[in-house]
Amino acid sequence: MSVLEIRDLHVTVDTEAGTTPILNGITLTMNTGETHAIMGPNGSGKSTLAYTIAGHPKYTVTGGSITFDGADVLSMTVDERARAGLFLAMQYPVEIPGVTVTNFLRTAKTALDGEAPAIRSWTKDVKGAMANLRMDPKFAQRNVNEGFSGGEKKRHEILQLEVLKPKFAILDETDSGLDVDALKIVSEGVNRAKESTGLGVLLITHYTRILRYIRPDFVHVIVAGKIVEEGGPELADRLEDEGYDRFLDPAAPIEA
Repeated sequence: MSVLEIRDLHVTVDTEAGTTPILNGITLTMNTGETHAIMGPNGSGKSTLAYTIAGHPKYTVTGGSITFDGADVLSMTVDERARAGLFLAMQYPVEIPGVTVTNFLRTAKTALDGEAPAIRSWTKDVKGAMANLRMDPKFAQRNVNEGFSGGEKKRHEILQLEVLKPKFAILDETDSGLDVDALKIVSEGVNRAKESTGLGVLLITHYTRILRYIRPDFVHVIVAGKIVEEGGPELADRLEDEGYDRFLDPAAPIEA
């Protein structure tokens, strides 16, 4: 079992208005095999948490720590974090002109493992994962995300997840922009990856609809850069009924 630990994490970002605090003391422990849902209103710091774990240079850690099986994640470069087993599925996947999906995946796998995968088994694995995600085989020869629809980009993110086999996956609003059918297909891909590898999942979302397909073990509510409530799947159901108003009203009590 691997463990990802976040302790009293404080993060800022530089804006035109100056340095702005975004995360104000996040503490969270994840084990492989667990699914944690991070929920909260817009601007609460959910995506900042995801990109800080992944090592985005835009964000500055001013306090706290992130460790992965005891190793200091914050001292690692982005590629070192990936090789250690951290994976980020972006909310807005970028296009990479001139790089085909096939070359991208094989290059990434080679970088992670230190050697190129065997052609026959690798090709079989990629084709099988694409079929499960109902991706046209022709996508393998297209440039990464170039001309892809929103749903196709998200399926490609989960294709990476299935074939690269990380230890922890951070899914930043993977459900945004997906219709019902695409949401089910993407969710099934995440569940397959978890079942086959014991993957740990940190699922960031505004809404509970994806949690109908990817059932969380733990739910954490972030407001103003702090975790203000934690619970099990029932907390997500409560948020579906009540929304976030009780956390945003200064006069409303916040439950521990």
